[in-house]
Order: sequence, then structure tokens, then C-alpha cells
Amino acid sequence: MKIIAVIPARYASTRFPAKLMQDLGGKTVILRTYEAALSTKLFDDVFVVTDSDIIFEEIVSNGGKAIKSIKEHESGSDRIAEAVQNLDVDIVVNVQGDEPFIDIDPLEKVIEVFKNDSARQVDLASVMREIKDEAEINNPNNVKVVVAQNGFALYFSRSVIPYPREKNVGVRYFQHIGIYAFRKQALLDFYSLPMQSLEASEKLEQLRYLEFGKRIKMVETTHVGIGIDTPEDLEKARKML
Repeated sequence: MKIIAVIPARYASTRFPAKLMQDLGGKTVILRTYEAALSTKLFDDVFVVTDSDIIFEEIVSNGGKAIKSIKEHESGSDRIAEAVQNLDVDIVVNVQGDEPFIDIDPLEKVIEVFKNDSARQVDLASVMREIKDEAEINNPNNVKVVVAQNGFALYFSRSVIPYPREKNVGVRYFQHIGIYAFRKQALLDFYSLPMQSLEASEKLEQLRYLEFGKRIKMVETTHVGIGIDTPEDLEKARKML
């Protein structure tokens, strides 16, 4: 299998404009993320996919590989699908551009799903972590996922799922972590499919895959991403170097 990492990178950001081009210890956030993905040695190739000339030049001028988005896209899957449609690749791993401190563990786990999938039953693999704090469970910014006994996702929601009508029945709550590995064909299929009501309602692109019958295998981790969403996050990141 040929496995690549793709880092979607938008210049605009509602909460923190141009965050990927901010200085982090002498290098930009996006360059540090790109180099961190390379250093894992998990991938046959690593690309940044961007709609920004500034980010494109930042990566290419530092010897990296970048692909310029041609169209405007509503989701990361759309942006990645456009970028890889003409690449010779089997598995595409989505790496978050604003998480320069890459944890290898969840990436290894999603790749391992496909290495063990000789029957080709898996279209996507993604990551979840158990959450126990009631505030975290109720927070609509934390996307929850419920899975079948075989580990395949049944549904994702911003709501509390499952609803705790009965207490003390051993239910575990899982937060979906936005690390994905895709079969190339699943991405191309997504790109050609229209948004349906579930995705439109929850604003969760992974529901489009489920609505059209794609199978998402979930793996559990204790990983908590260190993302840079605000200037305060950037200051914290600088102290970690």
C-alpha cells in the first residue's frame, strides 16, 4: 500500500486569522507541522494542500511539497479529494495543519486498520477517546460517536449520545478526534456525493460517509491534540519548544 499524509491548510481562520503562518520558534506553524509529519516516517509522501499562495510558497520555498486547491471547498474531505484524485496512492491520512506537536500513536493506529483489512471492509478509519467529565460530554463542540461491537461507527453527533435515560448501565462516552485515514476511492466518492440532511443539520462531514453507506472503523486512543486555535494557544505552544 502506498500511504501519504495530506495537511489541509487554509490561510483564513475565523478565530485566529493567518494562524498557520505565525512564528513558532523560528518557523511557521504550518512548516513545523509539515516537518513533524515527515519525521514520523509513517508515510511514503507528505503534502500540504492549500488555497493560499502564501502557504504554498512557504512550504515549497523550504523544500516541501504543496498542492494548490483549484476550487473553493466546504469541507476538508473535498479539499483532500481534489488534491489526490490524480495521485497514485492507496491510503490518505489527514493531518491537522494547526497541530505541530504530532502524536505518532493515533496515526499508527489508523494506518494499522488498513494493513489488517485484507477483506477491504473499511472505507475510513478514525480516532476516539473516552470522556467522563459531564461538561465535556454535554459540550456541543465535542463531537460524540457511538460504535458497534466490531468498532464501526454507528453515528456521530454534537448531542449527548447515547442519551442517559437509564443511569449506571456501563455506558462509555467517546469524543471523536478528527484524525482520518481514507481509502482513496472513499474520498473520490465523497467528492461526487451531495450533502444530505444529517450532515447539514449537525455540520459534520463524516455523516455524509455514513449516510451513503461508507464504513468508518474507530480506534481508541488517549491522545489529546494540542491545536493552535487562538493567540493564547500559540503562546502555550511556544513554551513547549
